[in-house]
Amino acid sequence: MSKLKTMKSYDELVFSDDFMFGKVMEDKELCREVLECLLQQPIGELTEVQTQREFRYTSDGKPIRLDVYNEDSDGYIYDAEMENLNNKTVETHQLPKRSRFYQGAIDIDFMDKTYSYKLLPESRVIFICTFDPFKLGLSRYTFRERCDEDPKLCLDDGTEKVFYNCCYRGEEIPKDIRNLYEFIDTGHASDELTERLDTAVAKARRNEVWRTQYMKEWVVIQDARDEGYEDGLETGRKEGEAERNYAVVENMLKDNMSIEQIMKYTGLNEASIDEIRKSIFADA
Repeated sequence: MSKLKTMKSYDELVFSDDFMFGKVMEDKELCREVLECLLQQPIGELTEVQTQREFRYTSDGKPIRLDVYNEDSDGYIYDAEMENLNNKTVETHQLPKRSRFYQGAIDIDFMDKTYSYKLLPESRVIFICTFDPFKLGLSRYTFRERCDEDPKLCLDDGTEKVFYNCCYRGEEIPKDIRNLYEFIDTGHASDELTERLDTAVAKARRNEVWRTQYMKEWVVIQDARDEGYEDGLETGRKEGEAERNYAVVENMLKDNMSIEQIMKYTGLNEASIDEIRKSIFADA
């Protein structure tokens, strides 16, 4: 069966799916309200919302795509990432290192526009997780730069990394964020914000342009995965062939056969045989 048939249909997408999350959060006002609910504080008017923003600093460098990149009228930058396990372990998501990389990408991108460190904006990297990212049962995990020798001393570099555990169901957190967690986790809307998000999801499902875009993106992803699978098979074949050549040449050398004889029987050139011979002696 084709892998494409196992994909989630567009009509099945919910707010916690990356694609739908990005589309719903394109609404600046709705995006601002979600961020304010998560942060439990007001933020400025969003002047820019970019979904699936890509950063690449060299032609062969690793690109990254931020789910929802935001700038507000106060000069703050927010990167909001939706995270699902998708049949993987928490560890394979590498959230700590990814948060570091994303923070660095935001800073480097800003420094391309200015030469003064003091102009670097306050920024938050936010991971909205449908699982407990650190398995400690907390509703959220907030990280800032602090001094080991004196925890009261904060580096105050203007950065913050926050990880939200949307499967948390404790009663001590504010009701609005508890409702948002429940909506992200189950799709159940129970207040004004989550009902508006639910309506936005329903509206997005009727958007035929987005439906087509989703299908195209999935095909690209599947093609890339299939290509990687084929590359893996080819790599395995070549590695197996190399091991066989090594064994054959090793036996022929032990039988005191000449390079010319080995070339004749194996079809290998002199350089390849010499490379195997050096490796054999190095292992001896």
